[in-house]
Amino acid sequence: MVGWFDPGQLFVTGVRVVISRLFGQNADRRILDAVVQQRGDVCDYSAADELWVDYVADTGDGWNSTYGVAYHVAQPALALGDPAGALHETRRGEVLVFGGDEVYPTPSRDAYEQRLVAPYRTALAASAPPHPSVFAVPGNHDWYDSLVSFTRLFCGSRRRWFGGWQTRQTLSYFAIKLPHGWWLVGTDVQLDSDIDDPQLDYFRQVAARMAKGDRVILCTAEPHWITEARYARFDPTASQRNLEFLEHEVFKDRIEVFLSGDLHHYRRHAAPDGRQKITAGGGGAFLVPTHHDEHEVAEVSDGFVCVASFPHPEDSRRLAWRNLLFPYYNPKFGVITAILYLLLGWSVQAPVAQYDLSQVGAAVGALRDAVLRSPVAVYWGLLVLFGFYYFTDTHSPRYRFWGGLSHGVAHLAAAFFVGWGSAFLAAHAMPHAPHWQHLLLTGACLLAGGYVVGAELMGVYLLVSLNGFGRHNTEAFSSLRCEDFKSWVRLHVTPEGALRIYPIKLRRVARRWRAGAPTADASGERRALLVPDDPRATPPALIEAPITVARRG
Repeated sequence: MVGWFDPGQLFVTGVRVVISRLFGQNADRRILDAVVQQRGDVCDYSAADELWVDYVADTGDGWNSTYGVAYHVAQPALALGDPAGALHETRRGEVLVFGGDEVYPTPSRDAYEQRLVAPYRTALAASAPPHPSVFAVPGNHDWYDSLVSFTRLFCGSRRRWFGGWQTRQTLSYFAIKLPHGWWLVGTDVQLDSDIDDPQLDYFRQVAARMAKGDRVILCTAEPHWITEARYARFDPTASQRNLEFLEHEVFKDRIEVFLSGDLHHYRRHAAPDGRQKITAGGGGAFLVPTHHDEHEVAEVSDGFVCVASFPHPEDSRRLAWRNLLFPYYNPKFGVITAILYLLLGWSVQAPVAQYDLSQVGAAVGALRDAVLRSPVAVYWGLLVLFGFYYFTDTHSPRYRFWGGLSHGVAHLAAAFFVGWGSAFLAAHAMPHAPHWQHLLLTGACLLAGGYVVGAELMGVYLLVSLNGFGRHNTEAFSSLRCEDFKSWVRLHVTPEGALRIYPIKLRRVARRWRAGAPTADASGERRALLVPDDPRATPPALIEAPITVARRG
């Protein structure tokens, strides 16, 4: 799994984010592709009597989690039990749709190959005709190289092989005509939830081909209904105006099902009239909690009510306590706090070695005097406070002030006590040693103490922020690198014209694998070069009973 708190990874990802923001706003790849391709095709499956579709979002993180999903997606059939004990037979999709953020942390040719293509090619090396198709919606992580690697892999007029699937889309957005008046539409909202004019024109042309009573399944990279529910009161721009325009003005309220990733869990909101808003981002990336905003998103816009979550909010809350083992899950992060604590101690150099714990007041006074004499110490102290102030995850200025201030002050206090203990140890362990040896031992102890204490303090802050205030949901769970609680959605357009939705979970993915069949079967299909070899892994099952959206009109 990606080490999101590794110093090198933090730096590289930060640079890519800044560059993508600068160039993404001034050189929109979607417009250039639309000019080159001239038109976007519609893939037509409407002649079929029924159709199966697999929707997998937020893939390409760790091998076990990504391949665990890919292995089961590639199976020709899955028998899935629901919570009531009923068994449901499902088939592999004739269409596979990736719902955004196909690779982590940043895109490149090698990253896509290692973290996405290789797992799916291993799961289904070759398929029997008629070959299944693959489509993809780009997410913000796919845009970090201005969509270059994504376009090379998924887009173009020439079909390419993606394991046993074939690419069909020409642009970063697409439309698929399904049987019985159903359409599946994939959008590209770039980095700022923005839909460009060529994309709108394309969807207007698609909408013009729809008959009265046709219904739409909309795949978008971000669950805008969650963003609105959580942040609209702080930031009016949180409302996704372009998607609202697409929903009401272009498709004329034909959208029956909204599918999105971005949040790495499963959550379904349902409206009284049967419409569905589903977040299904469990395709392989680190888990995102479901308990932090449980009350905020219990009901979202237009009367949609939350009816199911995976993992269950109570399981999610218990997982958050693993942040107390933050140094264990993120062994490289302590390097940052170790260096920070050393620089703070070096800049202050308060004469506190002669004081023991019974003389805390005198030690604090010596620290105060040393700081007032050192502009460098003041600079480092303010830098720490401002750094943790801007790290605070919130749209509330008041919470940012108090949360960031308390976090920063906690690190400054921890640095003081670690430095005081280090100086006291050096003075009493080597009472007759030269001063430079005292400094070296103090510095070494500061590094060691900062490595452990600073990282542990970060874990405590994330735990309190998440379980106490519902903030830092991404940071508090990306730190855990959780491979389990994966999920995806299987759709079935039935011969009767209804849409049946199967939300599938993998409670625990396999950690060990063994070689599978090395040759193709009689149909020419070559499946699963690796198969699970872990008795603790759980089989796929349904998160909830299948959801049926009846045909209208």
